[in-house]
Amino acid sequence: ADASPAGEGPTDSRPAEKDRFGGAPKPAGEAPALPGEGARAYTGDGFAINSPLIDGLPTVEAKRQITAWLVEQGLGRGTVNYKLRDWLFSRQRYWGEPFPIIWREGKHEAIPEAELPLVPPPLDDFKPTGTGEPPLARAKDWVRYSEAATRELNTMPQWAGSCWYYLRFCDPGNNGRFVGKEAERFWMNVDLYVGGTEHAVLHLLYARFWHKVLFDLGHLTTNEPFQRLVNQGIILGEDGRKMSKRWGNVIDPLDVIAEYGADAFRCYEMFMGPLEQMKPWSMTGVEGVSRFLARVWRLVMEENQAGEWILSPTVQETAPTRAQLKVIHATIKKVGEDIEALSFNTAIAQMMIFVNAFTTVESVPVSALRTLLVVLNPFAPHLSSELWEILAARFPIAPEAITEQPWPKYQAEFLVEDEVEIALQVNGKVRDRVTVPMAATKEELEAIALANPRVQEFTAGLTIRKVVVILKKLVNVVAN
Repeated sequence: ADASPAGEGPTDSRPAEKDRFGGAPKPAGEAPALPGEGARAYTGDGFAINSPLIDGLPTVEAKRQITAWLVEQGLGRGTVNYKLRDWLFSRQRYWGEPFPIIWREGKHEAIPEAELPLVPPPLDDFKPTGTGEPPLARAKDWVRYSEAATRELNTMPQWAGSCWYYLRFCDPGNNGRFVGKEAERFWMNVDLYVGGTEHAVLHLLYARFWHKVLFDLGHLTTNEPFQRLVNQGIILGEDGRKMSKRWGNVIDPLDVIAEYGADAFRCYEMFMGPLEQMKPWSMTGVEGVSRFLARVWRLVMEENQAGEWILSPTVQETAPTRAQLKVIHATIKKVGEDIEALSFNTAIAQMMIFVNAFTTVESVPVSALRTLLVVLNPFAPHLSSELWEILAARFPIAPEAITEQPWPKYQAEFLVEDEVEIALQVNGKVRDRVTVPMAATKEELEAIALANPRVQEFTAGLTIRKVVVILKKLVNVVAN
């Protein structure tokens, strides 16, 4: 018979199932044929035979049917089994929470609740003792709880704190309870947990176990600790392998920050690609992001003849054009939505589009720069904060701090596509491109094309035979 994996229900030990060597399912009561020479073994799910209750059923359905029958007969029930390994919850070291346990006449007992929390004693020497005893053994007065009792010398592992720290964060100043009832009801659950894949099988599993125990005991109001989990991908070395001293491909963040600054380092990590993907490090990529931040700086500042950076005269209190408003509000919408979706790389890409759109204009509206700096601030806080202060000195705004500014709201009317760029051709060759209203008629587009200086230049001295108009795409003037 086919043995069931752990946790998938009961196992039927009858000689059933599809022929293991690739044959078709046999009718009930017919034994599987023996394999011929060279036959291939069958390893997939089979079909039950010689079993009246489940004859002809595939393996998965047969398991469900057997389980349902056992429940109906009062002989068993379906269940899911978790393979939780035994957890060695003690360490022979100083760093860690001491157990609130004392030993009396060879038996352990808990200390009174009034003595909690139990704090480890101060030690000057917390290295291994060399005698097999944990370092806490050196604190003689602390160890001696009473004439007849001594304290437990082992300490808890780091899991003891990490299994419930998120609860303590909700109410860190509470001296009477690990988390206040009102604070827990207000803050829990954790909306988003970002961690490596190793967290899924270690910390998160144990934290969830602790949380459910506390819930079952009535200390919490939420049955689950975390609403959403995102596993960020590993950053590989430039050679595409996992960073390791063995391969000599480890990137020291401090070296990158020293050369390019914390903002460039931070932005590049977010610009590398989707958060969940594994991606290789690239110093060329860091340089590219650094150049982008330099363009943001030069959008606001310029260097005078003395080599000093001053506010650029192109920065003015002017109203943005319709085209500029479209870029501004598209950026607000894109960056805001991408942050919520943790798509930081595409948010930065949109800000690059913004900078490119304003780099060559004669005057840069102050309102546009303020919007850019606010949405850039979570990504490059140092650069955006400094430029905000420089702008505020010349163009005051309240509140003054960039971190106190509300997140800008986009206006949908500026995102409507009401214009389109079309090509102007003469005898099939593109001679110019112009932006026209989306609703322009064929007659209007023909008139625009014939009045265009470039079209007139290439049709001078020729007879116009025909004008072909394809709405929203092109106008082709045929002449000879």
